[in-house]
Amino acid sequence: MEKMGNTGRRKLFLAVALSLGILIAGCGSGATNPSVTEGMAAVEALDYQTALQCFEKALLDGEDLRLLYRGQGLAYMGLTQYGQAVEAFEKALGAGNGRIDDLDYDINYYLATAYYKQGQTDKGIETYNAILALRPKDKLAYYLRGSLLISNDYERAKADFDHAISLAKEDYDLLINIYLALERYGYREVGQEYLQTALGSGASSMTDYQKGRMYYYLSDYENAKNYLEKARRDGGAEAVLLLGQTYEELGDYNYAISVYGGFLENDQTNARIYNRYGLCKMEMKAYEEALTAFQAGKNIENNDMMQTLRFNEIITYEKLGDYKQAASLMGSYLSTYPDDKTAQREYIFLKTR
Repeated sequence: MEKMGNTGRRKLFLAVALSLGILIAGCGSGATNPSVTEGMAAVEALDYQTALQCFEKALLDGEDLRLLYRGQGLAYMGLTQYGQAVEAFEKALGAGNGRIDDLDYDINYYLATAYYKQGQTDKGIETYNAILALRPKDKLAYYLRGSLLISNDYERAKADFDHAISLAKEDYDLLINIYLALERYGYREVGQEYLQTALGSGASSMTDYQKGRMYYYLSDYENAKNYLEKARRDGGAEAVLLLGQTYEELGDYNYAISVYGGFLENDQTNARIYNRYGLCKMEMKAYEEALTAFQAGKNIENNDMMQTLRFNEIITYEKLGDYKQAASLMGSYLSTYPDDKTAQREYIFLKTR
C-alpha cells in the first residue's frame, strides 16, 4: 500500500469515501480568504456563532470552500451540533480537486470525531479505515480507531493499540492516551501493563516529567511525587498540574493548593491550573476562593477549559446557596452545551429551589 501510485490511492480513497456518503469533487478556491481567517480566529476564541457568521460571509464572497466548510464543521463541533458538523466536513471533502492532500486527512479526522459524537461509531471507524488504507503507518489513526472499537471489540482495539505503540515506541503521550482509553472501558490493568513495560525498557530516555506521569497513572504516587517535584523545577505548567493532582490523590489538599498557588503567583495564563486550584478550594469548603479561581480561569482568552470552568462556577454558586444565580448561569450554559445531561439534571434541581 505504501508504494501505490497517486491514481490508485485516489481511487481507493474515493471508494471508501463514497461508501460514507462523502463526495470528493473538483472545485476552485479563492486566492485570499479573509473571512475564513476571521472565522478561524473566532473558533479559537470559542466564539462559535461569530465564526459561523464569518464562514457564511466567506461563502458569499467566494472564498476557499474546503477551508470555510472545514471551519463551519469545527464551529458546529464547538456548539455540539454534530449532525451539522458532519454535513460541513462532508462538504469540505466534496470541495476538493480529487488529489488527496494533508487537508483531506485533517478533515477526515474531524469527520470521524463528529460521527462518533453523533452516535455513528461505525462510520467513524470506516473513516479511520479509509485513512489507514492510504497511510498504513499512521499511529494516530490506529490509536483513534482503537478508541472507537474498544466499546464493542476489545481484541481489535488492543491490536490497534499494539500497532500504534509499535510505530512509535517513545511517544509517551500516545501511550498515556492509550492507557486512558483502556481505563475508561474497564481495562485499567491492561493499560498499566503498557506503562510498566515502557518504564522497564525506556526509562533511560524518559524525562522526569514522563516518568512522573507513568507512575501517576500506575497509582504509585510516592514515585510520581518525587519525579514531578524534579520536573517542577523547570517551571512547566504540565508538571505543576500533575504534581498538584498527585498530592490531591494523597489527600494533601493544602500542599496541592500551595503547588497551584505558587505557579499562579508568577503565571496567570493557565486556565487548567485555576480550575484545579478552585477544585481544591471546594474540597476545603472555601467556596468564595473557589469561585474567584474559576472566574479568573474564565477570564483567560482562548482557553480550552471554558465549559468545565463555567460548570464549576455554577456548582460553586450552588454551594454558596445562591440558587437564583446558579440557575441563571445554568440556563446560559445549556444554551451553549445542550447535550450535557449532567447539567440538564442539575438545572431541573436548581429551578425547584
